[in-house]
Amino acid sequence: MRIAVTGKQGQVVQSLLRRGAEMGVEINAVGRPEMDLADPASIAAAFSALRPDVIVSAAAYTAVDKAESEPELAFSVNAAGAGAVAEAAARIGAPVIHISTDYVFSGDKASAYCEEDATAPISVYGRSKLAGEKAVAAVNPNHVILRTAWVYSPFGNNFLKTMLRLSETRDHLRVVADQTGCPTSALDIADAILVIASRIVAEPEPSLRGTFHLTGSGEASWADFAEEIFAELAKSSGRNVGVERIPTADYPTPAKRPANSRLNGDKLARTYGIRLPEWKQSMRIVMQDLLNKGL
Repeated sequence: MRIAVTGKQGQVVQSLLRRGAEMGVEINAVGRPEMDLADPASIAAAFSALRPDVIVSAAAYTAVDKAESEPELAFSVNAAGAGAVAEAAARIGAPVIHISTDYVFSGDKASAYCEEDATAPISVYGRSKLAGEKAVAAVNPNHVILRTAWVYSPFGNNFLKTMLRLSETRDHLRVVADQTGCPTSALDIADAILVIASRIVAEPEPSLRGTFHLTGSGEASWADFAEEIFAELAKSSGRNVGVERIPTADYPTPAKRPANSRLNGDKLARTYGIRLPEWKQSMRIVMQDLLNKGL
């Protein structure tokens, strides 16, 4: 199986490249300069040259706060760009797996969101990603849209790495405690994508297509996440960092965040037999990877 993934530096892309190398799956990461999401011709040319069996649409504009001041750029990448990738995939007869986000929801629901729940994004980033979902579905019926949340990994910038970096100079941090979600390892996401890719290439079953939620098992607030990180850090290095739990109101940001980012993964489990590990278990694996590298 040959997979093309858009983007080169993102957490999911880097995780896919690692897993592909480990499992002997050919994965080609394509991005600038040879492919520009603002240039549909370059997208079509890249995929025509690679002739992948499946395309993973992972490239995205992810600067949530910055998007509030540059919505045109966010929409050009996350909506128009995503649609162009899905359309190019359709032209070569390839299914597309598109990575989306919990930010398509308002966060007002009391329980975990299901795929059928009404979307109501409260930020420019969320609106651009929802527009991307709609664009993908409109141009390529052979699609899987994976909504995930609170992604961390040994790669790129993420909450876990930020906490570890800050712990080097601080012994006390204030962390938001009234936003709840599902911390998700990008390495686990990559594992799931490889399973999904092999199935949709081999099986025409319509139920394998559509929108699915993919997150780590369990739930946490950002403060819970930080406390677990620092508990593991104390075990491995003896460094102790305290967490002061604060409300969102005490940490204002340009973009609003959903108070509830929990995603229900039952549909994915029923359809593909995939349920990601408990988030603390996966977090320890990623932390060990980072600590072994001296971060």
